[in-house]
Amino acid sequence: MTQPLAARLRPTTFDAFVGQSHLVGIGKPLRLSIETGRLHSLLLWGPPGSGKTTLARLVSHYCQAEFIAISAVLAGVKDIREAIAHAKAIKNEKKTILFIDEIHRFNKSQQDALLPFVEDGTVCLMGATTENPSFEVNHALLSRCRVYVLNPLSNEELAQILQQALRESEVTFSDAAIDRMVLSADGDARRLLTILEIVLERIAGKEFSREQQIDIVEQVIQQDYRKFDKHGDVFYEQISALHKAVRGTSPDGAIYWLCRMLDGGCSPLYIARRVIRMASEDIGNADPRGLTIALDAASAVERLGRPEGDLALAQAVAYLACAPKSTSVYNAFNQAIADVQQMPSYGVPVHLRNAPTGLMKKMGYGKQYRYDPTEPNGFSQGQTYLPDEMGEKQYYFPTSNGLEIKIREKLDYLREK
Repeated sequence: MTQPLAARLRPTTFDAFVGQSHLVGIGKPLRLSIETGRLHSLLLWGPPGSGKTTLARLVSHYCQAEFIAISAVLAGVKDIREAIAHAKAIKNEKKTILFIDEIHRFNKSQQDALLPFVEDGTVCLMGATTENPSFEVNHALLSRCRVYVLNPLSNEELAQILQQALRESEVTFSDAAIDRMVLSADGDARRLLTILEIVLERIAGKEFSREQQIDIVEQVIQQDYRKFDKHGDVFYEQISALHKAVRGTSPDGAIYWLCRMLDGGCSPLYIARRVIRMASEDIGNADPRGLTIALDAASAVERLGRPEGDLALAQAVAYLACAPKSTSVYNAFNQAIADVQQMPSYGVPVHLRNAPTGLMKKMGYGKQYRYDPTEPNGFSQGQTYLPDEMGEKQYYFPTSNGLEIKIREKLDYLREK
């Protein structure tokens, strides 16, 4: 069976490797440690198609080590035992690199099982992961590995890889066709070479105009599938970027990250729920209309679906980004919930208790309560509303932003009274 193009073109030297110059450029940390023979266990953390597997194989080639590759998705305890047994059998002849792709998918016990063999030098562990190893790899294993961060490949680097691949082909592509394939790859070299391979199969032995080339490329691509793993770092990074753009009064940034998430396949209903949260957390009473607009956007998304409902989300995030900001309610809630959880369950003051029965009335429930709407200025001067044991603690501190200016003025006036 013929190897995929990505496998056939895998570089065998650092000089032929494209991208990650911060790691493999001349004098850079990973390249320097390998060229000087300092082989060590490591974790390669980066997005798909950024060169993690290729780098691991390069290290093995330079160190003339045995290379055993297993996938954490498919491998079990049996595969690990067989790899360790093989490494022990050749330990006196050569070093063994145990490469585990998607190592974050190993559970805790599987990761712990590797520890003694990493420590005693039976294997040099190299793991590849698209997830943050701080969260997905056990601390004990993480502490024994150096972490190298790989970046998505730039369009220039992808174009360079594409040109290298085309040297083996007699086909000449227009700049427009190349640009379209590069753009669709979205930083992923493996995806780029897969697209190219399918395109080459479609046009093999035939003559096509530049316009026809573009049509074939579009047919192969069909739809751009951006990086948006709902269980991965990219998911949370983009949501964080959207939230921070709203908080930072950047409607342009907010709309951009919204579009990135929608383009990547994120559920618009999930985004709508997060936008509702933003309205209460970051805008609050500085502009209470923000919550209404967020709820209306969620309703529009639910009723209309995509793409019609997308515009309502854009309207909501743009409004929230431009609205005055206040975390006063958010802070008040967090402080109050902390007190509720840490303090004793104080009883409700007698004057605030309801008295629906004769017995309760005899016990004085609600007897000293004053009905605020009938008091002068609609305010019962001196009446308290917290447990007696707490005194007059203040949770809510309105800001000097938006409507809260008026709220603060009113509360200050009533406190003076």
